[in-house]
Amino acid sequence: MPAVTRLPSRASLLTEPPRAGLDLAALATTWPLLATARRGDGHPVLVLPGLLTGDPATLVLRTALRALGHDVSGWSLGLNRGPTGHVVHTLRDRLERLHRTSGRRVSLVGWSLGGLYARELARAAPGSVRGLVTLGTPVVRWAPWVRTASGIVDGGTGLLRQAAALPRPWAERGSLRVPATSVYTRADGIVHWSSCRYEVGPRRENVEVRGSHLGLAVNPAVLWVLADRLGIAEGAWKPFRPPLGLSTLFPRSR
Repeated sequence: MPAVTRLPSRASLLTEPPRAGLDLAALATTWPLLATARRGDGHPVLVLPGLLTGDPATLVLRTALRALGHDVSGWSLGLNRGPTGHVVHTLRDRLERLHRTSGRRVSLVGWSLGGLYARELARAAPGSVRGLVTLGTPVVRWAPWVRTASGIVDGGTGLLRQAAALPRPWAERGSLRVPATSVYTRADGIVHWSSCRYEVGPRRENVEVRGSHLGLAVNPAVLWVLADRLGIAEGAWKPFRPPLGLSTLFPRSR
């Protein structure tokens, strides 16, 4: 896969908050359709939030998944300030505990930085993970986006005070050996969309939606993808295909 060197435009970054509001408004109008989405089988799902957010930011997403029959857990670690040693060890322990107590593999859902956590958990313990869905996450391992973001942090920024103290994403050895879906939007003002696409292969796919980065956790198309991917029976993975009635929400799925 070619190197990813671009960053989102300034305009897309500045318009993220109002566009996230539009994503939420779209959810309000399409909420009844989610009742017709694929149902879950009760297996555990662990949802990991983005940078400088926490469980409140994924409340709508987790509520929708619970209504569809999933056993959903938040990360319960407060504000996501980066993968500190405490965060890394706690997430590893939580994954193993969910797997052990349920007797079933765990699905991982990660938004932005949370998706990087989810990928590394899946690398570390593939036997405990059923599948992985990332939302607006750079899935090109050690992509230039990560290095560029680290440079911005090291140089200081008006957006984040004391940002230089934020830890870097951690890296586990080994390949990603579980089914993985990357959901992205070309209008992302935080992470450039081109870094959010896998090289398509067996049990790897990219699903494009319309919307903002900050609105991914309330985007109706994202919630439909999650319901569909998490509702697939274990061992029966197939590529995502948008329903005809919602095809306009999915510009590209490949």
